[in-house]
Amino acid sequence: MKRTVFRVADRGWGTYRSITAALRAADERTEIRVQPGEYQESLVLDRDVTVVAEKGPGTVRVRAPHGPAVNVTGGSPVLRELTVVGAGDRGPAVVLGGGAPLLDRCAVSRGRIEIVRDAAARLLSCTVEDAAGSGVHVTGTAGAVVEDCVIRATTGHGLTVSDAARAEVRRTTIERVTGCGIVTAGESGGIFEDCTVRHTGDAAVLVHSHARPLLRGCRLHDSTSEGVRITRADGTGAEVAPRPEPDAATAGGQEQRIRLESCEIFRTGKEGVLVDAAEARLRDCHVRETGGAGVVVSGGGRLELEGTRVVDVPGTGLAALDDAELLVRDSTVARTGANGVHASGRCSVVLVGCEISTTTYTAVNVGGNARTVLRGCTVRDSAQHGVGVEGAANLVAEDTRVERARMTGVDVHEADAVLRRCVVSEADTGIRLETGHRPLLEDCEVLRAARTGIEVAAGTGATVRGGRVEAPGSAGVFLDEGSEPWIEDLAISGAGGSGLVIWSGANPRVRSVTVAGAAKNGVYVGDGGGGLLEDCTVSATGFPAVYVGAKAAPVLRRLVVRDVDEDLSQDDDAAARFELCRSHGVRIATLPVEAADAAVTPAVGAVHAMAPTLGGRAGAGTADQEAADQETAGEDQLPELLAELDRLVGLDGVKREVASMAKLMRMVKRRQEAGLQPPPLSRHLIFAGNPGTGKTTVARLYGRLLAALGLLASGHLVEADRSALVGEYVGHTAPKTTAAFQRALGGVLFIDEAYALVPAGQGNDFGQEAISTLVKLMEDHRDDVVVIAAGYPDDMDRLIDSNPGLASRFTRTLRFDDYSSADLVEIVEHQASQHEYLVQPDTVHALLGYFDAIERTERFGNGRTARQAFQRMTEQHAMRVADLDDPSDEDLTVLQPADVPAVVA
Repeated sequence: MKRTVFRVADRGWGTYRSITAALRAADERTEIRVQPGEYQESLVLDRDVTVVAEKGPGTVRVRAPHGPAVNVTGGSPVLRELTVVGAGDRGPAVVLGGGAPLLDRCAVSRGRIEIVRDAAARLLSCTVEDAAGSGVHVTGTAGAVVEDCVIRATTGHGLTVSDAARAEVRRTTIERVTGCGIVTAGESGGIFEDCTVRHTGDAAVLVHSHARPLLRGCRLHDSTSEGVRITRADGTGAEVAPRPEPDAATAGGQEQRIRLESCEIFRTGKEGVLVDAAEARLRDCHVRETGGAGVVVSGGGRLELEGTRVVDVPGTGLAALDDAELLVRDSTVARTGANGVHASGRCSVVLVGCEISTTTYTAVNVGGNARTVLRGCTVRDSAQHGVGVEGAANLVAEDTRVERARMTGVDVHEADAVLRRCVVSEADTGIRLETGHRPLLEDCEVLRAARTGIEVAAGTGATVRGGRVEAPGSAGVFLDEGSEPWIEDLAISGAGGSGLVIWSGANPRVRSVTVAGAAKNGVYVGDGGGGLLEDCTVSATGFPAVYVGAKAAPVLRRLVVRDVDEDLSQDDDAAARFELCRSHGVRIATLPVEAADAAVTPAVGAVHAMAPTLGGRAGAGTADQEAADQETAGEDQLPELLAELDRLVGLDGVKREVASMAKLMRMVKRRQEAGLQPPPLSRHLIFAGNPGTGKTTVARLYGRLLAALGLLASGHLVEADRSALVGEYVGHTAPKTTAAFQRALGGVLFIDEAYALVPAGQGNDFGQEAISTLVKLMEDHRDDVVVIAAGYPDDMDRLIDSNPGLASRFTRTLRFDDYSSADLVEIVEHQASQHEYLVQPDTVHALLGYFDAIERTERFGNGRTARQAFQRMTEQHAMRVADLDDPSDEDLTVLQPADVPAVVA
């Protein structure tokens, strides 16, 4: 059938003067060719006609005087290479309400494209810009194919698919929109392939929970909010109804999950992906450089990740909260600013074949009532624990490797855990168990821990079956006071301390354990220790193979000792029992070899090993350090430390206070050693003072003083501020605060600008949660850590008043006064001597005048101001000396008055 051709122009014989007139005269298959120009009219199309700009794109503008410029009600009309301009009244510029219209290489501005009712529209290589509400809106039961299009500069969303509509969107760019880039809502569905969404004022993609889009090969970046936000449709918080498994869950061929495949999500303002009360799947995706956490699932949502990378995020990599379910396969989480994986609430997390590495906090952190499974995973290079489980949480880890954790490889605190065939290597402490449950370690390996291989904390029961502990820095296995573990078929070799340490009151059952190559004792039973050891073998130890302390009463049955200098050393008050024990290749053999009915008394003249004791927090697992020697050495350090304090510039009142506290605590310690009750004493302090007044320096010295007195294990200083304690979202603050606190155990937690935890005028802030967590931790670990809160004097009162628990724990405030001008000159002179400069008397006089003239505002830096002055003097000195042809030694070293900086008004 031959196509009829109409022409439209503002002049000329045989042409229509308007497109509307041509449309009225057109029948099916008519082609209307429009000459260049601007046409003030609104087109209504209801049949199979083609309207085309005869001279190509940009030559024909159809501008609506009011309402839509184009309205399609039926047929299969084609609009090609037209520029369509809406009325600018925030309404649509194009309404496609029926039929199967096609817009080909058209440009639409000042209004959106609406595809409504049952229309089946196609947009090819079109541009939509300067629209309101949404650039393109597909709704009702309509269907849309959008290919190679650009939607930009809209006030609102870029592309919206709602109700029961479906869309197929390919190779389309959505950019510079004030709302979300793509929104899917209602029961809608669609496929978005190879699309780019960037520079959005809200989430790049927003999916309400009943919509079912598939995003494949899309790039979502530079959003102000999340990269993808998947949330409940009604905002009520109702749980998502259970859905069938993926293989069975189809409706008209549509999978009942929200899916992202091979997508890139990066440079987001908030989380990369947030799934709340919905079901979604990410496959082969890449999430990076987010503004918050990488991927979060909460509110009963269910999320599956496969082959996905979450890297270079400032917060947590993967977070599961509330009642969420998270299943992750063959994925990578790396280089996170917080946890690698965080699970809390009553969520369920399963990680299979995943790698979690280079995390700032604990790599896998499980708390609340969460249930977490690790199978075939690798966890490495965590700045805190490799895997941490706490509260009422539960962990099952199988065939998993934990490498190079700077704290504990696997730390179980109050929670329950099962570890099978796991390998923990090069952690600070290999595995630590402190819980009322009975965790199980089965065929696990702990290799090259810097301190203890396996630590079973006070009052803890555990079951250890099979496996090995190799080359720990101190004890191989340490069983703390009152612990009751069962240990069987474990090999301990190359311990830097003792192989197996049984502390006071511990009562283990140990069977078929081998200890070889320990630098100290093979088995060390501390004073009052007990337990049953059967069919064990000890060889090649540096100290006697077995040491038994005073009033210790272990039973050793069928023990074999070989290739040691001495097989047994025990205290005169020991009550050990030996049954059918044997020694081979031993130089000094005192081990009884016959069964005995009573405690065995050691042979006369037996050489007793020095009892290895714990350095650090009592029972903390750093076994086999000589505590008595450390105590003596520590007491000897006091005069040196007090002299170092006295050498600090200024701070006379602070020095007196600290020296007085040192004397008081020394007396407290001696009363305790004499069996007397100590007076009430709080070691926690408030440091009130302006910046640069030496608060951090004094805090560091205070920790060293307490360590020298034996009141802290190490006395090290851990610095923290609000950003180190307060999380980015609900449920993140307590773990973050706890992690900082745990780093300070045995030392001092120094919280700078602590008043920032209670911002003025903000009652509902996560800082209050951090304070509550700190108060509880200070009570639980009152003998293990000192907390110093520092900040401006006036603001510190607001902090103390924010929580009753703070006032009872911080009973002493040290005031750090600003430095005088003479103090500041002394700091400059000290800096000069360290860097081999000389300060002449006239230069000192000039410096005094300089510091007297500086205005002491809130920006005054005290010691920092002095150091900055010295730096500027050296710079001025360098400029002056550089002009000399042959400078003398005096020229190179002497700072003159001319080098003193001028005061800037």
